Amino acid sequence: MKVEASRQRILLEVADVDAQIARLKRERSSLPEDAEISELTTRIDGARDDLVRAQIAAEDIDREYRRVDSEVNGMSAREKKDAAQLDGGGLPPKQLAELQHELAGLRRRRSVLEDDLLALMERQEATTAEQQRASATVAQLESDRADIETRRDAALVKVDEKLSDAVDKRDAITAEAPTELLAIYDRQRASGRVGAGLLRQQRCGACRMELDRGTLSSIAMAASDEVLRCEECGALLIRTSESGLPK
Repeated sequence: MKVEASRQRILLEVADVDAQIARLKRERSSLPEDAEISELTTRIDGARDDLVRAQIAAEDIDREYRRVDSEVNGMSAREKKDAAQLDGGGLPPKQLAELQHELAGLRRRRSVLEDDLLALMERQEATTAEQQRASATVAQLESDRADIETRRDAALVKVDEKLSDAVDKRDAITAEAPTELLAIYDRQRASGRVGAGLLRQQRCGACRMELDRGTLSSIAMAASDEVLRCEECGALLIRTSESGLPK
């Protein structure tokens, strides 16, 4: 295939723009803000787990407090009833002794349960403080993440603007590129390889391989409009005065 040398060099411009587009796409997919957001999301999940555990603990303590409080209230009611019977008098000695014994037992049991209630109240205060701490941590981390997401979105806008400009630039360049060469170039890139490279100082600009002397001699003898490809990577080899070809 023969294509004027100056027109072959258009493919180098396409390759440069494609390299720029590739860099921008990598930048877009690996913004530093994304890593920060991921790390904060992990911390938020942990803080939310702490909050849920504190809420469950608080519910358990509240349930236990209500049970003990109900038992204390029930004992207080029995104490009042027994005390009223004692105050009323007229009980046989045996029944009087039993009632006095029961009343003393109720008072001892109520005293123990009231101590339990005080301990439960202290635990309630501790779990309430833990809930508040965990809730504040979640709120702060979510606020931090929202700030970083705003920065990330702004960074994405800038990258997307550059990417759009690069794509427009590519379209403009390829509109001037030789159709047959562009087809070869695009097939090369579709296979995951660089489409074109400048032959500079005896090296392929696509794969960076140094060409042997025999290959360089063959290239030197080829007409300037001959389309050449790297034997190593298949990229279009574009020649200039910097190629280092033997005279």
